[in-house]
Order: sequence, then structure tokens, then C-alpha cells
Amino acid sequence: MAEKNYILSKEEAAHKLRRLALEVAEELQGDDAELVIIGIRNSGMVIAEKIGELIKPYLHIPMEIISASLDKSMPVDTELSKPIDFNQKNILIVDDVTNSGRTLLYVLKPLLQYHPKRIQILVLVERMHKLFPVKPDHVGLSVATTSEENIHVEVIDGEINGAYINS
Repeated sequence: MAEKNYILSKEEAAHKLRRLALEVAEELQGDDAELVIIGIRNSGMVIAEKIGELIKPYLHIPMEIISASLDKSMPVDTELSKPIDFNQKNILIVDDVTNSGRTLLYVLKPLLQYHPKRIQILVLVERMHKLFPVKPDHVGLSVATTSEENIHVEVIDGEINGAYINS
């Protein structure tokens, strides 16, 4: 097995998540609208739960964390873990890595029938290969890679162990 080329260690990832949570909390300070955090299945959901835990001490508003599931290679429909009325709520969409922007675009689809107060996107790692007009608001690390390289956020037992690049 080839050696993993880590771009974030476990400690660096934890530090980035703390910083991202503080950014979100600062931006929402004084806003009493409910916060709905939508984690994109698997690693994105782990990050969403961590962000939710880290935000709690700073924001005293109702908060709910749900998951979004879709086929990342060929997204058509997004399935949310529970139906929610998103009207006048702050929405934070969370994923591990943004590549083309396609997944994030499709996660927005079920929100279009509502009128949220604001929608923001948070990713741990952003790649610079945008094919769709979606730009994260909160980014842990931006990385320039070749289109053949992939970035993986490694999750072990519900904990983020780091992020690495493989070709």
C-alpha cells in the first residue's frame, strides 16, 4: 500500500474545525433565527456534527443537524434525513471536500422551495477545480491540485484523522 500524502494531520484538522466554528458563530452573533446544519453524508456529516458541538457554547439559538444523501458521482435527487421547513432559518451546508461544486449545487435543490434567511457553505478542504458556480463561504484549507489527484478526508471511528491526496 502506498504512503498517504497527508495535507492535514488530525491536530491540524481539529484546529481548522475550531476556527471554522468560530467564524460561523461570529457571523451569526446577534441573529436569533434557528440554525440548520446540513451535513453531506459520511465525512460531511461527521464534520457537521463537530461544527455543531463547537458552535454551541457561542450561539444560544435553536440548532438542528440533519444529513443529506445523494450520489456524488451522478447526483439527481438529494434526500434529507428529515423534512424541515427552512423558511427564515439560517442554513449551513457542510461537506468534507469541494471539487467541482456539483454536490453542493445539488444539495441546494431541496432548499429552493423555501425562503431561508441565509445559506452558507462550509468545507474542510477546497479544491480549485470549479465547474459549477458554487463557492464555499467557510474553508479550512484551499489546495491547488491536478484534476487527476483526489483529496480524501479520513474518518476513523467518527473522528477526523486528517486529509490526504492520492493520484
